[in-house]
Amino acid sequence: MIRFSLHKKLKASTGDMQLDVECHIDQGKLVTLFGESGAGKTSILRMLAGLLMPEKGTIEVNNSVWLDTQKGINLKPQQRKTGYVFQDYALFPNMTVKENLEYALDKNQDIGIVKELIEIIELTDLQDRKPETLSGGQKQRIALARALVRQPQILMLDEPLSALDRAMRTKLQDYILHVHRKYNLTTILVSHEMSEIFKLSDEILVLENGTITRQGTPMDIFTNRHISGKFQFTGEILHIEKEDIIYIISVLIGNNLVKVVADQSEVQQFSIGEKVLVASKAFNPMIEKINH
Repeated sequence: MIRFSLHKKLKASTGDMQLDVECHIDQGKLVTLFGESGAGKTSILRMLAGLLMPEKGTIEVNNSVWLDTQKGINLKPQQRKTGYVFQDYALFPNMTVKENLEYALDKNQDIGIVKELIEIIELTDLQDRKPETLSGGQKQRIALARALVRQPQILMLDEPLSALDRAMRTKLQDYILHVHRKYNLTTILVSHEMSEIFKLSDEILVLENGTITRQGTPMDIFTNRHISGKFQFTGEILHIEKEDIIYIISVLIGNNLVKVVADQSEVQQFSIGEKVLVASKAFNPMIEKINH
């Protein structure tokens, strides 16, 4: 269980903004912070990691107090069991993959965790190479593994996949889900990518101007109604075409193109480029607009 109450004046593009958030996150959940740039998402992660000090606040993780400004408690970053993955990888260029992971070990920590992570995140063939010889996706896999070396209580992911192409993003999302479940992590993700949010998130925290305005599942937050079915995927409308009295809506889901039949009344609400949810209902695919 993570509980935090954080208050701090921040500089935003529109001027000063007061961050004022209170929240609890259950153990083992993957929660996404969602909101416009400058809403305070990265600042929350930095405060949890001990890299940014709030003016007033508390942080409690699994009954351990990491921060209490009134009592003068403020654990140093290295005392907080967090793993932090950035967009820019932040690997040491003069070290091999294996050495980058070993450098993250705590003093006297069993080196066996490095071998385990190399196998889990499929880095065996890369472990003796240096970052400059690797692709962006490979570097991000290493950054993810390195963040897990100290076996954190909180894994924080600050838009780590936004610079990757669609195919690589999908692969990295699979790695994130795998390690999140294997190590029973509590994971906090910052993302704007709808398909990523629906695939990974148990819960969404919507931030607006430094305040949490909504909290719920992706379905609660981004759709107008609950849809039941054996499958649910998010995608982007690429094409809308009329055939006789019906319309065919072509939706790109990952690397696959799915065609959904709609009538004139349904198709009026959609436009090319929109993000949508495709689900099954009575064995027929149906399409639902995603609300931002």
